[in-house]
Amino acid sequence: MNARIPRSLWLGAALTALFAGAALISFFWTPFDVTQMAISDKLKPPGAAHWFGTDHFGRDIFSMIMVGARTSIAVALVAVGIGMALGVPLGLAAAARSGSLLDEAIMRANDLVFAFPALLIAIMITAVFGAGALNAIIAIGIFNVPVFARITRGGALSLWKRDYILSARVAGKGAARISIEHILPNIANLLIVQGTIQFSLGILAEAGLSYVGLGAQPPTPSWGRMLADAQTLISLAPHIAIFPGLAIVFTVLGLNLMGDGLRDLLDPRLRRVRA
Repeated sequence: MNARIPRSLWLGAALTALFAGAALISFFWTPFDVTQMAISDKLKPPGAAHWFGTDHFGRDIFSMIMVGARTSIAVALVAVGIGMALGVPLGLAAAARSGSLLDEAIMRANDLVFAFPALLIAIMITAVFGAGALNAIIAIGIFNVPVFARITRGGALSLWKRDYILSARVAGKGAARISIEHILPNIANLLIVQGTIQFSLGILAEAGLSYVGLGAQPPTPSWGRMLADAQTLISLAPHIAIFPGLAIVFTVLGLNLMGDGLRDLLDPRLRRVRA
């Protein structure tokens, strides 16, 4: 029996594709040059020439949102990749040696990283290396490592007691080979769903870091910095805050809906309940 694709997955994928497409198109075309200022056109409301209006430097907000999507998606995607690349092997190793000193060391190190939010990690990195998109990626990536390590360890522990794992051990397979060949494929659905959720959180984290000046630096547009620039002008020209804010809201909403739909699609227990 074929699984029916949840509506939340369709809607989430459509919203995500919209902003991903805008980010991709921005590499080749934007309605206006985002680095070119036109003071005579500053704070224009939305209209035929400028669909989302202009900011306090006369830059086209629609074009800036397109390029800002590129920045946010790139930072979040690389940061999630770092978290998975480091966290998944750590989680697999901890589960394979459950109860050992290695397991305890990995979990306590995760607790230590959890004690420092991404913003605080970014502040520490910035104090040493300076603000920038690369440091934002490192900060968000470090914070993602314990998330994926815990998810991986929790999913793997429930599988190590299964009969087919015991059969693989009797056949002479080592812990590393069992983790790669049997454990990892069976927890891939958990990692995919968690990766989608962390991607949305990465978008929020990048916007937050840029808002306080620790993310992408000028002249690279960023949704968070657009909100920071708009805070003193919001009563005079609310559109310069509304559209970047809506971009963040709908991108995060799309990713969360997609994650929820993927969970329903990939979890056979949920498919049986909803059938």
